[in-house]
Amino acid sequence: MVTDAMAGHYNSVFKGQGMDFEEVREYTPGDDIRSIDWNVTAKMGHPFVKRFKEERELTLMLVVDVSASGDFGSQEESKREMMAEMASVLAFSAIRNNDKVGLLLFTDQVEAFIPPKKGRQHVLRIIRELLFFEPESTGTDIKVALDYLNRIVKRKAVTFLVSDFLVRDTFRQARIRNQYTDMYKALSLTDRRHDLIVIRLSDPREYSLPNIGILTLEDAETGQLVELDTRNSRVRAEYESQNTQQLEDFKDSLKRLGIDSIYVDNGQPYITKIREFFLNREKRR
Repeated sequence: MVTDAMAGHYNSVFKGQGMDFEEVREYTPGDDIRSIDWNVTAKMGHPFVKRFKEERELTLMLVVDVSASGDFGSQEESKREMMAEMASVLAFSAIRNNDKVGLLLFTDQVEAFIPPKKGRQHVLRIIRELLFFEPESTGTDIKVALDYLNRIVKRKAVTFLVSDFLVRDTFRQARIRNQYTDMYKALSLTDRRHDLIVIRLSDPREYSLPNIGILTLEDAETGQLVELDTRNSRVRAEYESQNTQQLEDFKDSLKRLGIDSIYVDNGQPYITKIREFFLNREKRR
């Protein structure tokens, strides 16, 4: 998949951190006069220019949500399995370009951190963690993960934040709103320090309910039970309206903050969405 669908896209979109000085050499016709080193030119009595080479090496950080809500999936895969697959594709794309890859797994706490390194064996270790890691907690706190990332990763990194962004709280709705406010502040700060790309994964059943009678739903992160009568068209419409509006509010907030984002539905071909994002970003640049 990386070879056939992603080849060239990753490399064309993500660039190094700048230009490294390489050498000073004598001016030749056709050189950009803005590259003339006037100090060396004055000493030698004839023009010299500075040469630079592009710093190609990047650090790719994968920040992946492993909270309990990811265990849900109405399609062939759970959301967590699909998030692990997307992160693996990005990791293999990075090592093809000789970049470093690191991993941060989180719930409402930082569950695991693997520092960025190069190499296929290192990426295979990251994939093992993505697939088989068993978190201690069940909740979700995006701010905790991003605060840790900003403290521990000093150098600017291309950062993919992969989550379903389902924030729940067992006490008061006000605390949920506070969590979202803190999350957006953390997203904005991380986007200034790093090259942040948000991947939000949703499941179709999170936005529409089938007409199957009385349905008991359990919040995977809190254990709270809710009983719904899906025979009632108003109940189904209200369910769809609330969840769709929450997604639209999320999209609008990221647009206002200028944060790049990719939206994927569980069961859909995510590689198409990622390629479209790469192509659109390349055009913008």
